[in-house]
Amino acid sequence: MTITAPSADELRRMMTDQLMDAGALRSERWIEAFSSVPRHVFVPEFTVRAQGGLHRYDREDPMWLTAAYQDTSLLTQFDAAGIATSSSTRPSLMARMLEALDVVDGSRVLEIGVGTGYNAALLAHRLGSSHVVSLDVDPGLVAAARNRLGKVGYAPTLIAGDGMAGCAEHAPYDRLLATCGVGRIPDAWREQVRPGGIIVANVGYGIARLTVDRDHRAEGRFLPETAAFMGARPDTDSVSATAQQLSEMLITKVGSTREIHLPTGLGGEMAQFLAALVHPTVKTIVLKRNSDQEVRCLWEPGTSSWARVTQLGGRTARLDHGGPRDLWTEREPLLSHWGEAGHPGTDRYGLTIEADGTHTLWLDEPAHEVSALQAR
Repeated sequence: MTITAPSADELRRMMTDQLMDAGALRSERWIEAFSSVPRHVFVPEFTVRAQGGLHRYDREDPMWLTAAYQDTSLLTQFDAAGIATSSSTRPSLMARMLEALDVVDGSRVLEIGVGTGYNAALLAHRLGSSHVVSLDVDPGLVAAARNRLGKVGYAPTLIAGDGMAGCAEHAPYDRLLATCGVGRIPDAWREQVRPGGIIVANVGYGIARLTVDRDHRAEGRFLPETAAFMGARPDTDSVSATAQQLSEMLITKVGSTREIHLPTGLGGEMAQFLAALVHPTVKTIVLKRNSDQEVRCLWEPGTSSWARVTQLGGRTARLDHGGPRDLWTEREPLLSHWGEAGHPGTDRYGLTIEADGTHTLWLDEPAHEVSALQAR
């Protein structure tokens, strides 16, 4: 018996059904967009993480088409250090973020991060190409995305430029969607969104949904899911230090030492979520010395501040640190507060961003402030 592989149309319908069953897709117009836009056109070759390694697919691979419609992120570009710098985001996360925009017919959207162009195609299908502006720092990505969008009949405005500056030329916008990761919401984003408009952006390891008011303040909650997009790049020549390079440097550093008590859930998603809010520029690397000892290294490149937390047994650890900032002392109060508050999820946290750019984290409601987040 001959088994015929599913066609692209069948795979697209199957993916859309899965997103609906998972609750990621709810509204008729977004369901129709995902059912219509061919993801595979935007990813002629890509790499996926599987079983602790990487697997590359291209059109010559018999599983390429099927893999293109899996609910997973497809890595499409790497820097000289082998760090991924662009991808097609996991469709379920894309769907949840697009739903969170609450667009209506006629909404004008600025997307930060063109990437493959697939998300811009979904926006253009829903709103019309003339209502979508998409910006990316990489001219090569912009050119490739423009070509692929044209092949399937979409022509949103694509611009090569600094995403952190937004695109004042076509402002104001009703919605802003950031498909790159940031530590803080740039002032330009709030200033280019109309009063009453919505920003949906990956801040640290959370997805914030913020409403902008007349004074260009922004306020709102995080979505229930944690997520981490590729970090916004200042230019196309930036190369990230690898975890191995940083760990080799940090594991032997000598500084001040003291014994500390570890908060609960230190290795979990919520600790990662909160730590990224406190420390948007700090790199965290976790090393295993043996089956029961973990070493957590922190590194802040701007000030060369560092910390190394070595488990001693139970919830005690040795802290070694150096540099002008005591990174662990900055991070620990928010992690401890999370435990004392009963381990709330991300969707119980929210952000208020003042007109001057000050970010304040709160729990359950804005009056319950947890931490004023430093701009760095």
